[in-house]
Amino acid sequence: MHPLTFFSKMDFSQNNLFGYIEDLQELTIIERPVRRSLKTPEEIERLTVDEELSDIERAVYLLSSGQDIQGTSVVANLPVLMRQNPAETLRRVLPKIREVLHVAGVEMQLTAAVSFLTVLQEESVSIHTYSHSFLHIILQNLEHRDAGVSNAWLETLLAVIEALPKETLRHEILNPLVSKAQLSQTLQSRLVSCKIMGKLANKLETHIIKREILPLVKSLCQDVEYEVRTCMCRQLEHIAQGIGTELTKTVVLPELVELARDEGSSVRLAAFETLVNLLDMFDADDRSQTVLPLVKSFCEKSFKADESILVSLSFHLGKLCNGLYGIFTPEQHLRFLEFYKKLSTLGLQQENGHNDNQLQLQTLEQEKKYISVRKNCAYNFPAMIVFVDPKNFHLELYSIFFCLCHDPEVPVRYTMAISFYEVAKLLNSGVYTIHKELVTLLQDESLEVLDALVGHLPEILELMTNRGENNGSESKFLSIPDLIPALTTAEQRAATSLKWRTHEKLLQKYACLPHIISSDQIYYRFLHRMLTIILTNNVLPVQKAAARTLCVYLRYNRKQEQRHEVIQKLIEQLGQGKSYWNRLRFLDTCEFIMELFSKSFFCKYFFLPVLELTHDPVANVRMKLCYLLPKVKSTLKIPTDKHLLQQLELCIRKLLCQEKDKDVLTIVKRTVLELDRMEISVDAFQKIFYENDLLDQEKERQEHLLLEMEQLEKEKQQNEGRSTNVNDKIFEKKRRDSKTSSVLAKSITLSVPGSSSGKEDKKSKLVRSQSFSTQALHPKYSNIDKCPNKSSAAGYTSSVSGMGKSCMLSFSDDSFRTHSTSNSGNAAFPSSSSRNLFNSADQKNNGNKESQSRRMSM
Repeated sequence: MHPLTFFSKMDFSQNNLFGYIEDLQELTIIERPVRRSLKTPEEIERLTVDEELSDIERAVYLLSSGQDIQGTSVVANLPVLMRQNPAETLRRVLPKIREVLHVAGVEMQLTAAVSFLTVLQEESVSIHTYSHSFLHIILQNLEHRDAGVSNAWLETLLAVIEALPKETLRHEILNPLVSKAQLSQTLQSRLVSCKIMGKLANKLETHIIKREILPLVKSLCQDVEYEVRTCMCRQLEHIAQGIGTELTKTVVLPELVELARDEGSSVRLAAFETLVNLLDMFDADDRSQTVLPLVKSFCEKSFKADESILVSLSFHLGKLCNGLYGIFTPEQHLRFLEFYKKLSTLGLQQENGHNDNQLQLQTLEQEKKYISVRKNCAYNFPAMIVFVDPKNFHLELYSIFFCLCHDPEVPVRYTMAISFYEVAKLLNSGVYTIHKELVTLLQDESLEVLDALVGHLPEILELMTNRGENNGSESKFLSIPDLIPALTTAEQRAATSLKWRTHEKLLQKYACLPHIISSDQIYYRFLHRMLTIILTNNVLPVQKAAARTLCVYLRYNRKQEQRHEVIQKLIEQLGQGKSYWNRLRFLDTCEFIMELFSKSFFCKYFFLPVLELTHDPVANVRMKLCYLLPKVKSTLKIPTDKHLLQQLELCIRKLLCQEKDKDVLTIVKRTVLELDRMEISVDAFQKIFYENDLLDQEKERQEHLLLEMEQLEKEKQQNEGRSTNVNDKIFEKKRRDSKTSSVLAKSITLSVPGSSSGKEDKKSKLVRSQSFSTQALHPKYSNIDKCPNKSSAAGYTSSVSGMGKSCMLSFSDDSFRTHSTSNSGNAAFPSSSSRNLFNSADQKNNGNKESQSRRMSM
């Protein structure tokens, strides 16, 4: 219906057609200026250069008669010309560049500054030649009217000063500097002079600095322009390092004190930062009498009159507190700690008596400033732990640590996540106190915070588990249940986000978990998750990271059943999967297995499944397999794996004969040549493979050790179960004996103890049948189990006398008889025979007990 309506509304009359033509003509008029903007034939002719010219001649031609863009390209190509033909470039091209730069624009000036610096860094010519040819051009353009150009040339000059000899510095730079630093010169010239003097102070002798530079420094510190005073104040640190401690105390420190009281806030800020950086050069008297009063005044003014210094003060506070630590009184120590606490919560609560209306009127810049202050406090947190002593952390700083980790702003939490490892190292045995904050940061809503924390996650977790043991095992084991859900939550959040690099990094770091938590916890909470990521994730680096971490988990798994289950899933779901993508990931996983496991392990479980992929219908899988075949062959040992070598050769022959894909066939032929050149290791050690064989032997030893540990754990569990059964029997017999003795004392009839002993006999039958069934399933451990039963029975009979001793001996004889019967018989008894055997033994035992009780009653 709609298309019919549309065509019915259209009018194809002559007038309308002419209207359409006029519209088209208007469109052509609009396009005309675009066509006119193209180069004319005359312009193209001017831009054309003869192809027969050499590089040097072309450069000279373009600098002489070319356009600006061509000249800029020549200047940018100057390092290449210097590498190819330095002599001709210096003789013909560089003078032309010097002429052009007088009238060049900003773009060519910036390009020339970068090119001159590149020539210096590449050392295309000697430093003497460079200073003779390039230095004058740099100095001429240093005072360019454009500030950006001037700074670019200044950066080049400062780099050149590092390489120039002292004589050249004195004659070519220091002498002109005296006139350029005078008050009569321009502001730009004086600013440049300040930075040059700071650089020269580390290159010249002390007496030259004292005679030539220090008078200029004092003059520029008293300059009428605050920009010059600020710039010179920031260079005082370099000058102090050049003149030494004594001159710093007599010359630089008085200037800093005066600049710290300057009317300009930027000057005061520069003076404060320079004082902090020079703390190591001042002795205790200077720190206590000069520096400390200045710092206290800065801290007091920062909240009242001069908030501009607040960000810088918070950034340098850690360095400041530790630098002045030795001269603090307890009161001053507490005052600076309280000041740090105040800065750490700045902007989160009412400060300076501001009411709610005033807080609403805070500008956006002020909020940003407060965020920067709290971020700086997070940066300085490790330094403040040193300041208060890690032993006092929980009392003094834990509340601040909690606030910073839960700060509403991401940059603050991000900084805390970065410094978390440093905090954990400083706390040492007290690291268990910050476990909750680790869980909080792992569950943070911002992936930036998680990414920052993951960088040192293995080290943090190792500190959490190992050093937490010093405070008792309870704190460690109680913290683990909180940690594992946090780790799984962090991985799931990273998986659902678009930041796959964070997810990849997280999976790589999770490979440390076998050293942190138990094998069962990894198996049930992490290992299957890694397999799911390999099967379902669409990002290749994430899949590879998950595959490698899964192989690490498999490597340290302590239960053979679980290992076999995972290996079976890898083969079925990846190696035999329907998707060719999964089969490719199977080959990646096999590479990790060859890296982490022994050769025998790979040959036992994965060699044949890998070779089955030679028949894969997808060419990419066969191609990847061909690349992997040399590594596969390197896992073989002769003569043990001779049959596997025959299988490998058979598969290669089939590939050579049956492969139809040209690319795969090319790689197969190349792989065959590589396999022919390979030497296969034998079971005995060879010099060629000595290191690899040693490494493989160590891997194999660790794998056998895991199997032995598993067997020992099973034996331990069985022994504990049997000892529990024996103790139950002894306890029941003791109760029975005590009841019998009480019956004798009270002259009670024999029918009462008989009924009670019947109930107890039922319990003892049940316990003994369980013990016997366990021995029947595991006959090879029967010899190990004899000794504990004998010793426990003997130990108990030694403590019992009289009637109880005779009863106990009969009991132990019966139990020993059942053990010997199970050892001599078959290992897999049917349940009916075991029951009959026990019933007969119990009937004999009950008969003996009744006869003994009758004798004692008579």
